[in-house]
Amino acid sequence: MTWRLGIIGHPVAHSLSPVFQQAAFDACAIDARYERWDTPPVSLPDRVASLRAADVLGANVTIPHKEAVLPLLDELDAAAALVGAVNTILVRGGRLIGWNTDGPGFVRALRESAHFEPAGRRFLLVGAGGAARGIAFALASAGASGIAVWNRSPQRATALAEDLRRAVPSIAVELCPALDDLRGFDAVVNCTSVGMEGTGSEAALPFDPRSTGSDCLIVDIVYKPETTALLRAAAAAGRPVLGGLPMLIYQAALAFELWTGRPAPVDVMFAAARAALAATPQP
Repeated sequence: MTWRLGIIGHPVAHSLSPVFQQAAFDACAIDARYERWDTPPVSLPDRVASLRAADVLGANVTIPHKEAVLPLLDELDAAAALVGAVNTILVRGGRLIGWNTDGPGFVRALRESAHFEPAGRRFLLVGAGGAARGIAFALASAGASGIAVWNRSPQRATALAEDLRRAVPSIAVELCPALDDLRGFDAVVNCTSVGMEGTGSEAALPFDPRSTGSDCLIVDIVYKPETTALLRAAAAAGRPVLGGLPMLIYQAALAFELWTGRPAPVDVMFAAARAALAATPQP
């Protein structure tokens, strides 16, 4: 039997996941087909129900479904329940189990790709959606000294801050009222879709990297294009930068290992993703 997997989101035409996940399955000689499952919100319940088919191994979940998918699952991993967002679904015995690998993937990217240890550092997260939630809780678990949150809708930032305070009382959590003076943060992370290919915001900046301290790490979790307008502006301002591709690969590697019980071929996944990005014209 050929296993089926896919990425559930809307839209998903831009997703690189089928490229590098398929490369990983092929490299490990696992008979599986990984697909794009474009799913408008109204179709989400039916899509999730279809995962119970005998030939489905699991799925990934992306914008805008990472939070909406929770009540449709049978079980949540403890971390996913804490975060309140799911990006990976594991199918076991017809049961759907939700996981969140975004946060651990982000922390691994900090350590392995940026050589940046999060323990004892102050972070600002720009955005408060599903990805930001996963990142916030993982940073808290990794020993970050403080996390600030800014979001276009203040209510969402407040909700994330309150959830984080309740879960990890020892960490300093605050709301960032504006993005005009970001000195004092060790890293500022764009957790929004600003700058993503296909959004119409490719040339926009979610914040001005020149408003940060000179040593502040500027992170953009957008991975397509690999070098966003924010990363170009940050590099031009002399700031260290980290793009979204390492987080994407490392969170995907964790998902692959959940589905298969085998180590993910990370080098194969990076190579496949970079080849696909190289074939796409950069702005």
